[in-house]
Amino acid sequence: MTAFLALHDVAKAFTDARGTTPVLAAVDLEVGEGELVAIIGASGSGKTTLVSIVAGLTPPDRGAVTLAGAPVTGPGLDRSVVFQSYSLLPWLTVLENVQLAVDAARPDWSPAARRARAEHWVRVVGLAAATAQHPAALSGGMRQRVSVARGLAVEPRLLLLDEPFSALDALTRAKLQGELARLWASERRTMLLITNDLDEACLLADRIHVLMPAPGGGHRLSEGLPVELARPRTASTLNREPAYQHIRREVFARLAPTRLRAAS
Repeated sequence: MTAFLALHDVAKAFTDARGTTPVLAAVDLEVGEGELVAIIGASGSGKTTLVSIVAGLTPPDRGAVTLAGAPVTGPGLDRSVVFQSYSLLPWLTVLENVQLAVDAARPDWSPAARRARAEHWVRVVGLAAATAQHPAALSGGMRQRVSVARGLAVEPRLLLLDEPFSALDALTRAKLQGELARLWASERRTMLLITNDLDEACLLADRIHVLMPAPGGGHRLSEGLPVELARPRTASTLNREPAYQHIRREVFARLAPTRLRAAS
């Protein structure tokens, strides 16, 4: 596999009045173009720190990150992040929130072209009927769909998903997981999914890496676990798949003694 996204020997620690706390230690990762790779870990294992480093929002203390062979030294429109919190501007409509991203990515386009592109992504996430509504009038699931549309609207080469569905109720979460799977299947855009939900990782990803405790403190990534399950995948059939049972055992073994939330 040719690495489209590569992390080599990435380390990060944070210092406060109580001292220095290592978070990531010697993290290595390669993601091929068009892959959907999941990073799974318990709370406090450095998942959001890892996203921030790949997004260029936080510099690593050591190591390097490259995208398509170019070093990541700061934020860029080749990467987009969908956070757990919706981060929508409350005074803008659904369309205006999405168009804000298009305007930043395509300032050379005409206003009509930018609006058409924003309308396209609003339709893709199923919110055409809510185009003129403000975030306060939307459900949590609808707000997160706006966030996904905004992330895709800049047409990034890499979409980073930082626990995007963890604040949603189970039914809404399942629906958006299905929509994300369909989007990935149609776009084949490279995605890095950060989650603490094993079932979500198995439903969506080609491969799963586990953030596990490292000797000396912090966390490192395990070797990848291929998710060899036919697509499309459904939660109702997951538990009957031998491959899922194997992945489940491996993930829990690698996380020990940390804890992971997963359906029993």
